[in-house]
Amino acid sequence: MSAQHPEITNVKLVIIDDNASSLEMLSTALARAGLRIYTAEDPEQGLETVFREHPQIVLTDLVMPGLSGLDVLERIVEFDPAIDVILMTAHYTSETAVEAIRKGASDYLNKPVSLALLRERIGKLIEEAQLRQKVTGVDRETVENASFEGMVGRSPAMWEMFSRIRRVAPHFRTVLLTGQTGTGKDLAARALHNLSPVSNGRFVVLNCSAVVETLFESELFGHVKGSFTGAAQDKMGLFEYADRGTIFLDEIGDMPLGTQAKLLRTLQNQEVLRVGSLTARKVDVHVVAATHRDLRAAIAEKRFREDLFYRLSMVEVHVPALSERKEDIPLLTKFFLDRFAAQFRKEIRGLTQRAQVAIARHSWPGNVRELENVLGHGAMMAMADTIDLQDLPDYLRSPHKNAEGVEAIPHPDEDTFAEHEKRLIMDALARANGNQSQAARSLRLGRDALRYKMQKHGLL
Repeated sequence: MSAQHPEITNVKLVIIDDNASSLEMLSTALARAGLRIYTAEDPEQGLETVFREHPQIVLTDLVMPGLSGLDVLERIVEFDPAIDVILMTAHYTSETAVEAIRKGASDYLNKPVSLALLRERIGKLIEEAQLRQKVTGVDRETVENASFEGMVGRSPAMWEMFSRIRRVAPHFRTVLLTGQTGTGKDLAARALHNLSPVSNGRFVVLNCSAVVETLFESELFGHVKGSFTGAAQDKMGLFEYADRGTIFLDEIGDMPLGTQAKLLRTLQNQEVLRVGSLTARKVDVHVVAATHRDLRAAIAEKRFREDLFYRLSMVEVHVPALSERKEDIPLLTKFFLDRFAAQFRKEIRGLTQRAQVAIARHSWPGNVRELENVLGHGAMMAMADTIDLQDLPDYLRSPHKNAEGVEAIPHPDEDTFAEHEKRLIMDALARANGNQSQAARSLRLGRDALRYKMQKHGLL
């Protein structure tokens, strides 16, 4: 038995194979920074290593003298079901695949194993294990040390944005914030205001996508009495209201072209003309505009004025998507859970490992706002002091589907190996007419284990 990379201890992998040359090939191929590899030719020795080192990942051959890979799998699942076990075999049969799934295997690969495929699978498991470790250890860190004007992050992308805001805030007249929906552009706008020379003035917000087109001009610039039907008195617009402060024009890509022209004139002359008035009024307003749209494409399609774009984008700040800063997820999780614990008056220590895996595997198209909503849902539903998988929204537990929305039924070598397990459970339930106890007996599972797997696959 040997160990590689003793200086790296954050993720551990145990490889068990009775073929010494296979062990050497696998350990060499999988060696990488962030991974400590242990090898064993004897399955009993391999299990001793697992019990002693408590690895996150085990890679084992199926056919070995003494104990089979299925026996090894069963012993490991009894020790810690959270360990990811991958079985390898040169003698694939559907029966052994079914048995491996029943006993809790993470994956099942045919020999000769594609080293590129194996590196990819192991790489994903390493990333998930590292993220789980960060979530577990983040309690020892202070969120305050990674906070900037209400935003939380320590990733390079966030530090770059924080630095840019610090440099821009004292000097800007107009700034354009770009980024996907849910990334926190409103917080970045507030930070620019707070660090600007007009921080003592008002911070006025207008969501351009929520304003009726016919009222846009009146909303921004105001109107005089009698200027249109319903104008019973003079009204101050938001630009006047934000005088000597900042106005935040959220989703500016939804502003009508006619209003864009008047906004450009206001920015150029620093004055507003109320609807129905002939007298311009001077204003001193800093402007932060934000959009999730591609304004350059909108210009090409004649939906956004090019001159206004260049006026706004003299300084441009990109707010990164959560997919660009996944290393911030543990910190954000801690931040939101602390807040929801106080809000719901609950003691919430964190996430179970199963919930951490679901969080780590999700792509977060809704960005930080989606993460906040997911954790808020979990904190509200949790009955214990930790949020478990069943406390998270249903869609985080649902199986993946293909582009046509049809559930894939993969060969065991495919990435969606869990679909095979789901299909077995569905078939067993169908044969048992929905009787879970009968289905569990046919699968040789305990009823609780069956219910856990049904929850995992969104069958409850």
